[in-house]
Amino acid sequence: MEIMHKASSSLSCKISFFPSPDNIVSPRTLATPFRHSSASSNSQLQQLQLNRSKDYRPARSPLRCTASDSVKRQEMAGKDGQDSRIQKISSAIRVIPDFPKPGIMFQDITTLLLDTKAFRDTIDLFVERYKDKDISVVAGIEARGFIFGPPIALAIGAKFVPMRKPNKLPGEVISEEYSLEYGTDKMEMHVGAVEAGERALIIDDLIATGGTLCAAIRLLERVGVHVVECACVIELPELKGRERLGDKPLFVLVNGA
Repeated sequence: MEIMHKASSSLSCKISFFPSPDNIVSPRTLATPFRHSSASSNSQLQQLQLNRSKDYRPARSPLRCTASDSVKRQEMAGKDGQDSRIQKISSAIRVIPDFPKPGIMFQDITTLLLDTKAFRDTIDLFVERYKDKDISVVAGIEARGFIFGPPIALAIGAKFVPMRKPNKLPGEVISEEYSLEYGTDKMEMHVGAVEAGERALIIDDLIATGGTLCAAIRLLERVGVHVVECACVIELPELKGRERLGDKPLFVLVNGA
């Protein structure tokens, strides 16, 4: 009996089970009438052993496994924003009105994370864009930048650096203040996490007014890091956060409501 087993590692494993000699019964043996006399019992036992010796063929190894690569790379459909995966990603993001306060249309990425295909496509699109740009640092902005940043960093061979809110990092930090709608806030990074001359990508889930991205850019550039680009899953164009970045490139996948 043969069973095909497909593992999550995209390897096909073919397992063959071969019966042991003690479990084989010859078709001819099955066809032989059985009589309950003592004389015929010995005769039939001898016949059964003879048939087994004729019909049994030495079994091969009980487990045979062959691997084949079944992974196929998805190709980009064309220019940025025209990829066939973009619509799936956009439809996986839930918009919740009046959260966290009236008038706010909250872009909820948790539904994107529940869709494994859309989530993987999101990461793949970023990886395809940055894998050949000699990036050594992926800086993720707290908190949702921590979701997308690490898998991108691992895929392109870069280190992940968390950009955190005040008093969240245990070691010595360098900080950058930035403006909010009412008041100010700070962004912090561990001293020694990056080195002068490194090339960085800054990642977050969404750009609204652009304040946190600007702070992250200034923080990295203060220690001599070259920021190659900023990347977000969602942009809210009406808030004009892109304009605050000046000449710093910004790459986004979808526009929010």
